[in-house]
Amino acid sequence: MPYIKTRTNTSINKEQEESIKSRLGTAIGLLGKSEQWLMVDFDSNCNLYFQGNKNRLNAYVEVKLLGTADNDAYSKMTDEICSIINEELKIDKSNIYVSYYPTDVWGWNGSNF
Repeated sequence: MPYIKTRTNTSINKEQEESIKSRLGTAIGLLGKSEQWLMVDFDSNCNLYFQGNKNRLNAYVEVKLLGTADNDAYSKMTDEICSIINEELKIDKSNIYVSYYPTDVWGWNGSNF
């Protein structure tokens, strides 16, 4: 039950959105999850400041998932997310934050897992 939200201070066109969504669908396997249950969300053109500046491109990506992964998996996922965002949106990897929110409780279809 993963959910990935990408917030950035630049625009994301439909082609970029589709490519990022697809690539994240593959990358989520690094955390032992599948695209079948992946929900992806984009929030572009945000007033997002990094190091006191909003004039350079930056992004914040949050990953929420049912259960946990080991630190090596999180490291590989962070590297992959940063590569995807860099390649698709031309945002320097040093201007991308990635955070993880594992949980033991996740609801769907009127009940919890």
